[in-house]
Amino acid sequence: MPNIDNLKKYKNIHMIGIGGVSMSGIAEILHNWGFHITGSDLANSESIQILKNRGIQVTIGHNIEDVKKADVVVYSAAIKPEDPEMVEAKKQNIPTIERADFLGEITRCFKDTICISGTHGKTTTTSMVSLCFMKGLTDPSIQVGAYLKQLDGNYRVGNSEHFIIEACEYVESFLKFSPKAEIILNIDNDHLDYFKNLENIKKAFIKYVKLLPDDGILILNGDDTNCLELANETNATVMTYGVSNKDVDIYGTNIEFNDDGFAKFDVYYHNKFLDTFQLSVPGKHNVSNAFACISICMKYNISLDVIKSALLEFTGAHRRFEYKGKINNTASVYDDYGHHPTEIIATAKSLMNKKYHESWVIFQPHTYSRTKNLLDEFANALMNFDHVIVLDIYAARETNTYNISSKDLVSKLQSLGKEALYIPDFDECANYVKTHVEKNDIVLTLGAGTVTNIGPMLVD
Repeated sequence: MPNIDNLKKYKNIHMIGIGGVSMSGIAEILHNWGFHITGSDLANSESIQILKNRGIQVTIGHNIEDVKKADVVVYSAAIKPEDPEMVEAKKQNIPTIERADFLGEITRCFKDTICISGTHGKTTTTSMVSLCFMKGLTDPSIQVGAYLKQLDGNYRVGNSEHFIIEACEYVESFLKFSPKAEIILNIDNDHLDYFKNLENIKKAFIKYVKLLPDDGILILNGDDTNCLELANETNATVMTYGVSNKDVDIYGTNIEFNDDGFAKFDVYYHNKFLDTFQLSVPGKHNVSNAFACISICMKYNISLDVIKSALLEFTGAHRRFEYKGKINNTASVYDDYGHHPTEIIATAKSLMNKKYHESWVIFQPHTYSRTKNLLDEFANALMNFDHVIVLDIYAARETNTYNISSKDLVSKLQSLGKEALYIPDFDECANYVKTHVEKNDIVLTLGAGTVTNIGPMLVD
């Protein structure tokens, strides 16, 4: 059982931005541990409905009275100091703690926190590892960055010392945690609004690896040179995996894809054949994610049979190449969270392993800074689709001080010889696709913002 003594000074906890993926999971964990939780958010959502159904009081808008009764106020990174509830907490001298700091406190309640990090693939790999640990009867607590049907949510409260979490590098929030084991999937150019360049991202990961105790475990992607360099930064036990690189501890050969794009492959450990594995999620990048999962599970002595069956049962996390249905019984619609060029290329490659007529992508760029910094990379990644439609940029936390718009991306694509359309209106976009798709086409809605709303408009 986790030791929650360090949190007991907070009986009443108020959470601003409680509907967020991580915040809602924290709220549920705390609620299950017997804390009195209240929260607020600017808009209603699926996660807020779930919280309300569990008996947690959530206000849409602001609730100054709940703040006044709180022993601590936890807030998400998007909340500004001038937020009325933050102002009230300061006025009442109530301590305020940012989400990542508070999650760090929760990691210290467990003897064994397993952190999954990297620029891409965190949610999928965290989900894979979670299913293996649940099937391996280790009764883990879990927090994952998307809805997972096996959890009926994005969190699980277990009764063991294992806590499996997705650890994000943005604003170096993963440095707040106390990991016993780390998986690092890849290190790539992202969140440049904060990091400015790849060197700073690499420095953050070095600091992160140094958090591991000497008896800790570090799992590294041997296909990523930036990851491999981290082996020298720790005394923890290091295990490497690879799909292309065979000079690693655990690797795969004979990778084959079926008509759905799902892989089957042989696994070797220290050059000795272990077993043949099959996946129910598409793409070569998911073979790599599976190797990260197999590696950590082997370190925790979870049997190969359990790992095999858990990976076969895993059909993907919410918004990770998720099947949404058909348009007029002719074209298939999928939805994916990919919002970085590397992720778009991985998704396009997954698509190429499937059988279909022509591909469509409806892409919503995420944040002005990312679109501006990686404009050429986005255009090159989108060249992999037959038909490209671009929506307006989803601002998220930013204002457009970058002088960039989706029209710039469309122009870039057109200059590369790709026919691309700018259709900012969702209804107009859905109607255009419905009238132009052909039999056996695949349509992909892509991005981390509201583009996910278009899938249901297409398949209704």
